[in-house]
Amino acid sequence: MIRLKYNFLAVLIICVVSQFKLNAQDIDFSFQDTSLSIEKRVDILVSQMTLEEKVGQLVNSAPSIPRLNVPDYDWWNEALHGIARNGKATIFPQGIGLGATFDPVLAKKVASAISDEARAKYKVSQSMGNHSRYSGLTFWTPNVNIFRDPRWGRGQETYGEDPFLMSKIGVAFVSGLQGDDDKYLKTAACAKHFAVHSGPENVRHTFNAEPTKQDLYETYFPAFEALVKDAKVEGVMAAYNAVYGKPAAASPYLLKEILRDTWGFDGYITSDCGAVGGIAYKMKYVKTGVEAAAVAINAGTNLNCGSTFKHVQEAMNKGLVTEELINKRTKQLFKTRFRLGMFDKDDKNPYSKIGKEEIHSEEHVQLALETAEKSIVLLKNKNNILPLPKDIKVPYVTGPFANSGDMLMGSYYGVSSNLVTILEGITDIVSLGTSLNYRSGALPFHKNINPKNYAPVVASMSDVTICVVGLTADREGEEVDAIASQDIGDKADLKLPENQVNYVKEIAKQKKGPLVLVVASGSPISLEGIEEDCDAILQIWYPGEQGGNAVARILFGDVSPSGHLPITFPKSIAQLPAYDDYSMQGRTYKYMTEEPMFPFGFGLTYSKTEIKNLTLNKEKLKSKDELNVSVEVSNIGDFDIDEVVQLYISPVKNDENLPNTSLKGFQRISLKKGETKTINFTIKAKDLKVINVEGEKVWRKGAYKVIVGNSSPSKLSEKLGAATPQFSEIILR
Repeated sequence: MIRLKYNFLAVLIICVVSQFKLNAQDIDFSFQDTSLSIEKRVDILVSQMTLEEKVGQLVNSAPSIPRLNVPDYDWWNEALHGIARNGKATIFPQGIGLGATFDPVLAKKVASAISDEARAKYKVSQSMGNHSRYSGLTFWTPNVNIFRDPRWGRGQETYGEDPFLMSKIGVAFVSGLQGDDDKYLKTAACAKHFAVHSGPENVRHTFNAEPTKQDLYETYFPAFEALVKDAKVEGVMAAYNAVYGKPAAASPYLLKEILRDTWGFDGYITSDCGAVGGIAYKMKYVKTGVEAAAVAINAGTNLNCGSTFKHVQEAMNKGLVTEELINKRTKQLFKTRFRLGMFDKDDKNPYSKIGKEEIHSEEHVQLALETAEKSIVLLKNKNNILPLPKDIKVPYVTGPFANSGDMLMGSYYGVSSNLVTILEGITDIVSLGTSLNYRSGALPFHKNINPKNYAPVVASMSDVTICVVGLTADREGEEVDAIASQDIGDKADLKLPENQVNYVKEIAKQKKGPLVLVVASGSPISLEGIEEDCDAILQIWYPGEQGGNAVARILFGDVSPSGHLPITFPKSIAQLPAYDDYSMQGRTYKYMTEEPMFPFGFGLTYSKTEIKNLTLNKEKLKSKDELNVSVEVSNIGDFDIDEVVQLYISPVKNDENLPNTSLKGFQRISLKKGETKTINFTIKAKDLKVINVEGEKVWRKGAYKVIVGNSSPSKLSEKLGAATPQFSEIILR
């Protein structure tokens, strides 16, 4: 017994002495030398970490390493349309609204404002020792999954259904988040969710996507490729689901062959939250958490949002992972932290000078207002009932979301002390002599409890009724957040909730003046059965903190609506393929053959646009030629407007499953009444190539239509009020 005690004491002394030597040894702090390359600095730092320390850095909540002066850091942060979940910040319109602006320049401004606020908040948080989740600089934004099906509750986070539009807005947004300094990142953006991920929410942890190679390269990959190649996005998030039988976070095809080897990605790869554990416990792809950690880190995942990578050391002990690979994955994470300047003095980093006055600044509030105005889509304006006069005598504002601040915010939101509801916006803009009246009139998602309701009667005494209906992020959104959804965040159909439909119909029966329907949602809403009762319809998405002012300024003519639909609005789900079918056939404007309710790219203004004199530089092109397109766009109405000019290419003969038509260019322009501008498009040869059934980009010879308009080309677009498009034809040789 005495001998055992002495042996234990000896071991303890040896351990203490060893630890003392480890702590007391000379640390090479030259990794703090900013004159060295980031690669060299990372090598110096990581080479001095123990295996346990390196493994600890592979999870989102990374612990500190005091002896190396490495602070703790939580990688998990959100900034979808403003800094989220981290206190006061400017709330911009939801992602789908930004897509509706068709304005990459504006998208970059919004993202730059967000990253300014992020830098300022980070500085304040650091000064008070707040290193908590959501207080860092690595934002898991943007969501560039294609909004392939309007039932997907998270589609609101994206920029729409078109890969070209998604790429242009996404690249601009990443550029605004990451800044333009040659050495430092302002913040680190992250493209998510890679790949082939867009619902259903209730099976997102377990489904296996098996798209054709044509759909994969035509639809699901382009935005991710653009963000990697053109925007140099710093992070990519692997999705929950499997692709071709392998969980995304454990897919060498996605993470190595495509992302690293083909596209040249040099950033970090994170799993979605809990996805690594899900490889074992939900996917059943492997049996244990140790094996899940091994297959994920071997495939290319650097960071585990979750805790399963804590098993990496055990996986190494079992021969499933090498220490060399652990070093490699850890180094990639520290490259990002060095690029953010986390180990440099403030005077070395220009972004460290951004002060707290940027947080919810008046400039950013005005930018939120401008963005909301440019996102709102006018879908109908019978007899030009809009805009309304500000001295209207008896307007009536009603509907479940007329006075809702919650509706403005969408999902993944921040908080603001300046939410302006639609009722507040209208109250501020109309004459002081106007007898403005308000009643909510209907519960949002359930039948009214009290059978008595005077609210519809008020419409019979009003000069105009403005009814605000729609959804909120409680009804559509991520599976864990949409608490009012019976479909785990998704939608079973595209209709308004029944109580709202009945209320609109009751108002239509009672109304004296025109009925203006204002629809808030992050996805297409079918208005079958009530559209004909409405004199004007505005689609406002989730418009952010200035939504009320933006809606009021449009309703009463301070500004013309100028948003265009970034997604097709079907008449009903009867026009859609099965939700869990990832084939693109029958989906989006590119492949849909049935007539929708409102087409992609559509949006009216308060004026009239004329497009004429389409000219091409060549009628026949070879595989190295560029296509130059010129067209005249005129505002022949009585209102100054912004317009979105859109260029589409359509194969004359299509027997290879090609898109029926494809957006290849767009420009947002301002036109004063009576003004004409000549608009030029340059389409590069590589953008005239098509994706064949093998997923290859090829020069396909034959005839193609070149179409320029202000909506996707269709008879419906013109019937609804879009400009008559101009057509020409080219031959690819």
